[in-house]
Amino acid sequence: MPLTSAPVMFIGHGSPRWALSPGDAAARLQEYSVFFNQVKALLVISPHWITRGMQLTASPEPETIHDFGGFEEALYQLQYPVAGNPDLARHIQALLQDQGTEVSLNEQRGLDHGAWVPLLHMLPDHRIPVIQLSLDAASTPESLVVLGARLKRLRNEGVAIIASGSLTHNLYHIGDEHGSPLDYVVRFQDWVRSRVIERDIPALSKPHLNSDDFSAAHPSAEHYLPLLIAMGASSEADQLSVLESPVLYKALSMESYGWR
Repeated sequence: MPLTSAPVMFIGHGSPRWALSPGDAAARLQEYSVFFNQVKALLVISPHWITRGMQLTASPEPETIHDFGGFEEALYQLQYPVAGNPDLARHIQALLQDQGTEVSLNEQRGLDHGAWVPLLHMLPDHRIPVIQLSLDAASTPESLVVLGARLKRLRNEGVAIIASGSLTHNLYHIGDEHGSPLDYVVRFQDWVRSRVIERDIPALSKPHLNSDDFSAAHPSAEHYLPLLIAMGASSEADQLSVLESPVLYKALSMESYGWR
């Protein structure tokens, strides 16, 4: 067992082009990577894998999925050749099912860009095995907090939990990569940060009732929801790090959080 529990993170993964244009957001992840020295495996959740019922990847060598279109060819050549861990996937399946959460194994699924792009920047040597957990389409904010709490014990086994998403994700408002952020983006990012610092999980679970900017920030909620898993998997005893990063494309918050 590691001397300290493995970290939990919420990572803002932005556009797929972030893989080619690292900038400050990638630098913040690289700085935080020092806390992964004793980590044995990563469990990653991304809004780009939504299923009916929860699934875990169980491939020994998960492929790098280029689940996007319309970008330059160089982006499709990038690979994140990391190992999986089928035995650990079965262990996580049993752990969740013992707590009443049904989950199946998927031996064909690889890693989507919500998983591999941030890892490409944070852990470029791809030395730590990765398992991805899907988002169940039937999830509620409350059930995702509970899911995070059920995953929390994995941290004491050296498994880091990484929830990938975006604090703001309105693709209708995308602009120049380094254009000035829209006002509602800054307001909502600031609101989330304040609630995360206060560990105000009830407010974060009902952002549509507690922030006037939620509907503009998230025409659909899937990129916000992984934050709730991270809140459930972290605890008051953890040290929170706010990884402040510039807003990209005027509408995509790149802010991330780490708990250790």
